[in-house]
Amino acid sequence: MTMSLATRSLVSAAGLFAVMAILLFAPPWTLDWWQAWLFLVVYFGSSTVLMLTLAKRDPALLERRMKGGPWAEERLSQKIIMTFASLGFVALLVIPALDRRFGWSHASPLVALAGNALVMIGGYGVWRVFRENSFTSARIELASDQRVISTGPYARVRHPMYATALAMMAGIPIALGSWWGLLALAAMMPAMIWRMFDEEKFLAAGLPGYAEYKQKVRYRLIPRLW
Repeated sequence: MTMSLATRSLVSAAGLFAVMAILLFAPPWTLDWWQAWLFLVVYFGSSTVLMLTLAKRDPALLERRMKGGPWAEERLSQKIIMTFASLGFVALLVIPALDRRFGWSHASPLVALAGNALVMIGGYGVWRVFRENSFTSARIELASDQRVISTGPYARVRHPMYATALAMMAGIPIALGSWWGLLALAAMMPAMIWRMFDEEKFLAAGLPGYAEYKQKVRYRLIPRLW
């Protein structure tokens, strides 16, 4: 029997949960790490609510979001970019896990709570982007009926999805009580910037009106800065 989209998304999330739990708890070889448990609850609690909402209100978008990663990209440049991005995400978990084992950082519990708040803010931003733009695929592609979206967060920056993802990723090592984990985020930035430039080039060539949109919305990631 074919599984429903909601069921498939939950199974996929469960698999990701298992992988992330291994990456977090295997390096320190302990389950006694409340920051990691709280982060997993916050991250997957938010993700589950978002997935179930999309399954009901915008199943086509959820279907597109489930086809991500280096293997899903069609162009070599994006396969390379997403490989580095995936390795960077792994490092966002492994470095804090090693930090937990060797005690490199000394962050207070309030820091972890602030990090989880940042993860939730990023999750809310992702929801706002999805609500505004149903064409937000996990890979760089063009839908047959795709059009330029210039309202909501897209009226302020060209890549609000990356901006909200950046906030969420910054929150991950902080939620885990690791300052050293932010190094992984710094290492991911070149791949993220490369992806933004490559995506803009792709859309300008294939999406009518995108070149004009670039002229109208000058900032890529942060209003009044860049």
